Amino acid sequence: MGPETNKRQGMSMPAGPTAKPGKVRIRRFGLPVMVLLCVLLTWWLVSFFHLFPAYAMPSPGAVLNSFKEEISAGRLVNDIIASLWRVAIGFVVSACLGIPLGLWLGQHAAGRQAFVPMLNFFRFLSPLAWIPFAILWFHIGDKPAIFLIFMATFFPLVLATMSAVATIPKIYFRVARDYNYKGIELLTKVTFPAVLPQVITALRVSYGIAWVVIVAAEMVGCQDGLGYGIWEARNGLRLDSAVCYMITIGVLGMGIDRLLAQLTKLPDVRWGYER
Repeated sequence: MGPETNKRQGMSMPAGPTAKPGKVRIRRFGLPVMVLLCVLLTWWLVSFFHLFPAYAMPSPGAVLNSFKEEISAGRLVNDIIASLWRVAIGFVVSACLGIPLGLWLGQHAAGRQAFVPMLNFFRFLSPLAWIPFAILWFHIGDKPAIFLIFMATFFPLVLATMSAVATIPKIYFRVARDYNYKGIELLTKVTFPAVLPQVITALRVSYGIAWVVIVAAEMVGCQDGLGYGIWEARNGLRLDSAVCYMITIGVLGMGIDRLLAQLTKLPDVRWGYER
């Protein structure tokens, strides 16, 4: 091998093209803004050319005026608080009960054989099927809505957590035995940290389900809330107000999902996504 060959071997390969920070920011923020503007333009064109009757397709201007009316009257703020309260209670209760049960089932084969068929049965039942029972049992108000959110999120959380435990590499438990980890210590130092990334993903998915269910629950069992606001707007043929509430629901849902997504950036969680 000649010196020229050695020189070629000693040369480092050129690094691949890397995106500049400015271009990354444009892609991250500019592209979604462009899509949003296209959607708004399409919406304005549809309403401007009256492709649908005015009462069936409110214009962006009409929806903006509806926002001003709802905020100045205080209805929108009160409905947001009511819905967030119900979602928070139902979701937190579901997580506090569902995640520990999923951890236990993931470590006990006999428990899985006994409970998984019934858990799957209830998971496939639509939460809306419980509406008549929720109203009869809890009447109207916060309780039936909270119950429906619990029924919609509890079973998916249990099964997702249980499945995450089943995917933990066996080497983790062999190392844990070498350190004499047992019982609560094994759960808190090995099992739960290993499944935390999947649990956070399950929480985000379940939260999305809860936000969908709360709208339907408030339409039939409450006297306030964002779902009730849509129902009231529908009865009054005020679709501009309905769209106002729909936009509010979407923005709130995205915002809280982003907050939950920040949990994935914690040092104790990040390793689970990079392993």
